[in-house]
Amino acid sequence: MNRFAMALAAYVVLAVLAWTTISDGKLRLATLLVLALFAVKTIVRRRDVMHPDGEK
Repeated sequence: MNRFAMALAAYVVLAVLAWTTISDGKLRLATLLVLALFAVKTIVRRRDVMHPDGEK
């Protein structure tokens, strides 16, 4: 398993833990939003590293 897959799996585990342990709806939503932003940043950064010239 490569580092990218492990990072995404870690985001999923953190999201599940946040969902099950945080009871306040607004705080839970904010936490999940921050995790989603980090996941998107990871995906975008991977694309930049894999294709530095913007090639697809």
